[in-house]
Amino acid sequence: MKNKCSSRRRHRRSRYNLMSEINITPFVDVVLVLLVIFMVSAPLLVNGVPIDLPEMTADHLNADTEPLTVSIAEDGRIAIKEAYYPREEFSVRLKTIGTATPEGFRQRIVIRGAKTASYEKVLDILSLIQKAGFHNVALATVPVK
Repeated sequence: MKNKCSSRRRHRRSRYNLMSEINITPFVDVVLVLLVIFMVSAPLLVNGVPIDLPEMTADHLNADTEPLTVSIAEDGRIAIKEAYYPREEFSVRLKTIGTATPEGFRQRIVIRGAKTASYEKVLDILSLIQKAGFHNVALATVPVK
């Protein structure tokens, strides 16, 4: 009789033991979903209009805030962020941005000139930016591979 009780107790204990293996399937599912999200959203992080930038060996600028992006297309069109403006309206728009933003005219502007844009056009835009009251200006380039 003693053997029957003892075997029942052993059987009950084994039935209630916890599984000590870790199930990583949900973790892998979450990681793959995040990977897909980052792959889809990464191309959307480019600022401004698509421009073929010149190559340069220079250090990256460290910034706490997002700079204002001015793009110069190959045909000479001027864009602030993603919107194109005629030359006359460009200066007015810059002054409006300077008075409307909390950083004011201290805001940093990055000029993204196309590789084939004329040097004269880039200097003209730089002059318009300085006349509008902005003096913290940088030129965007692509690192040499």
